[in-house]
Amino acid sequence: MDAIVAFFSGVSSLGVSVVMPIVLTILGVLFGAGFGKSLKAGLTVGIGFIGLNLVINQLMGTDLATGVTAMVERFGLELSVMDVGWPAASAIAMGSIVGTIIIPLGLLVNIVMLLTNTTQTADVDIWNYWHFAFTGALVAIVTNNVAFGIAAAIINEVVVLVIGDVTAPMVEESLGLPGVSIPHGFAGAYAPIAAVVNWIIDKIPGLNKIDINVRTMQKKFGVFGEPVLLGSIIGLLIGLLAGYGFLPSTAADGTTVPSVLSMAVYMGAVMVLIPKMAALLMEGLMPVSDAASAFIQKRFQNRGKIYIGLDSAVGTGHPVTLTMALILVPVSIFLAFILPGNKVVPLADLACIPYMLVLVTPIVHENGFRGLITGVIVLAVGFYIATDLSPLITSAAANVNFDMGGAAAISSICDGANPLTWVITRAASFLGPIGLVVTGVIAVALAVWNRQRILKEAAELHAANASKANE
Repeated sequence: MDAIVAFFSGVSSLGVSVVMPIVLTILGVLFGAGFGKSLKAGLTVGIGFIGLNLVINQLMGTDLATGVTAMVERFGLELSVMDVGWPAASAIAMGSIVGTIIIPLGLLVNIVMLLTNTTQTADVDIWNYWHFAFTGALVAIVTNNVAFGIAAAIINEVVVLVIGDVTAPMVEESLGLPGVSIPHGFAGAYAPIAAVVNWIIDKIPGLNKIDINVRTMQKKFGVFGEPVLLGSIIGLLIGLLAGYGFLPSTAADGTTVPSVLSMAVYMGAVMVLIPKMAALLMEGLMPVSDAASAFIQKRFQNRGKIYIGLDSAVGTGHPVTLTMALILVPVSIFLAFILPGNKVVPLADLACIPYMLVLVTPIVHENGFRGLITGVIVLAVGFYIATDLSPLITSAAANVNFDMGGAAAISSICDGANPLTWVITRAASFLGPIGLVVTGVIAVALAVWNRQRILKEAAELHAANASKANE
C-alpha cells in the first residue's frame, strides 16, 4: 500500500501539465485511438495547460494582483487574514495524510461509480483530486480523526461527480466541449448556487428580461464590443483605481510601478490568450474523447454517454466568463472592504475567479447580468466562509510545516471559500460522526438519483438509435 501511495504521490507532484499527457496517452491507447495519435493528443493538452497557466499566473496572478495590492494600500484596506492562493491550498491538502492517499482512493471511487452507473464521468483530472483532500484535511482537524477526513473526501468527490454529470450537457452546448464534463471541486461547488439564482431571477418580472450577452455586444457595438476591447477598458479602470500613472514610475523601494496603459493591454491580452489556450486544450482532447465515445457505444450497450472529466480550465476561455471575471476583480475588493465581519483580503486567488464562474456561465445561459449577480453572491458568501475556515486552514498549514510568510492567519478563495467544503466541514465540526452520516446519506441519495437519470437517458438513447436503424 505504501508503494502505491508513493507512486501516485510522485505522479501528482509532476503537475497537471505533465500528468495529463501521461493519463490521456494511456486512455487513448486503451480506447483504441493508437499510440501516436494518443501521444500527440496528450502532449497538445499538456502544452495547452502550460500556456494557460503562463497567461493566468503572469497576467492575472502577478500583474493584476499587483494592481489590486496597490488598490488595497491606496484605500487603506486593513484585513487580518491573508489569501495565500490555490497553490498554497493544494500544497497544504496534498501534504496532509488524506492527501497522500487521495489519488488512488479517488480513482477507486470513480471506477466503482462508473461500474454501478452512478456516474457518467471518467475523471482523469487526477491532479485536482486535491480539492477533495483539502476538505478531508479540514475534517480530520475538526474531528481529530483521519478516517473521518477520508470519508469527507469521498463524500466531496461523489457530490462533485454528480454535479459534473448533470452540467455536462450545458457545458457541451454553451462552452462547445462535447464529451466533456467538469467535475472540478472548486467550480462545481458554485453550480447549485447558480441554478438557484437563475431560477429565482426567472420568477421576477422585469428582471427576468435583462440579458447582457457578450456575443450580442460584439454584434451591436462592433469592434468596441470585442473581448479584447472590454478587457482593455476594465484593465484601464483597475489601473486608475490603483493610482497608476500613464507612464511607468519608480516606487520608493526601487520597484517599477506599471502604467495605466500597460494594465489595459495586459487585461486585453487575458481576453485574447486564454480562449486560444483553451482551444488548444480542446484540440488535444477531441481524439481521445471521440475514441472513448466509440469504445463505450461498442462495448457497453446498456450505457449512455461517458464523459471525460477535466479541469475547469478548459472553460475559462468563454468571453462571458472572462468578462465577468475581470469585472468581479475590483468588485471583490469592494466587497471585502464593506462586508461586516469579513477578515480576508483577496490577493493571490483573484486569478481563480474565472474558474469560479466556468459552470455559472452555461447555467445562466451565457447571460452576463445573471452571471454577475451570481458572482457577487458567491464572492460575498465566500468571504464569510474563508473567514470562518481560516483558523482550520492555518492549523492545516502548520501541520504540514507550510511557510505562511509571516502571516498570522491564512485562507484562500480556492478552496477556502468553497461552500461545499464548508458544509461538509462544519457538519462534521458541529455534529461529529452524525454530521458525516448526514452528508454521506445525501451524497448516496444523489448518486442513486443520478443512476436513475443515467439509465433513463441510456434507454432513450438506445431506443432512438434502434428507431434510426429500422428506418
